[in-house]
Amino acid sequence: MKEKISPPVYSQIALDIALRISREELKENTKIYGRSVMSSEYGVSPETIRRALKLLEDMGIVEVRKNSGVVILSVEKAKDFAQRFSEQNDTRLIERNLRKLLEQQHSLNEQISEMVSHLVRTNDKFSKSNPFQNYEIDIPADSPLIGKSLMDLMFWHKTGATIIAIRRKDKVILSPGPYAVLLEEDTIIFVGDISTIETVSSYVSKAEQSPE
Repeated sequence: MKEKISPPVYSQIALDIALRISREELKENTKIYGRSVMSSEYGVSPETIRRALKLLEDMGIVEVRKNSGVVILSVEKAKDFAQRFSEQNDTRLIERNLRKLLEQQHSLNEQISEMVSHLVRTNDKFSKSNPFQNYEIDIPADSPLIGKSLMDLMFWHKTGATIIAIRRKDKVILSPGPYAVLLEEDTIIFVGDISTIETVSSYVSKAEQSPE
């Protein structure tokens, strides 16, 4: 939904009168009704009508003659006023939306900064308390590990990594014992330093058929 900015009531009334003049509903060189009539028509106070007419007079569209009424001077200037009013209103809307976006950007930057700081603090804390990271690796269909137990595979001895869980479809087997058997499409979750990643990957794909 397009947002709109509502200008002051007197300027809206000035715009309406200018549009009526530009459409020649109100003719050049003719008088328009007085403030009291217009205030009734627009449902506003005579002071609001006075301010609207003063704005039109400043634009050279009408002339307010004391004790004589208001005379329409220029249809062309009424058209120019209506065009400029529309452009200015669009500009105000753009400026307002831009301010909102800048405020949102500032707020978002603060949130990002706070989250990054929190992440750094968390990682530092975790690194100090646990030097090992969790890693995952899928068991390929042709892996020689398939059908063998963890005890038979001597996983830690061969890789330096410790299996802490096995993900099997929608099930997770935590702390699998030595008799846990690896199946095709299992995902091994293990801990170790970063050097174990390549070792585990190689072992899963190229393990000896008859491990020690």
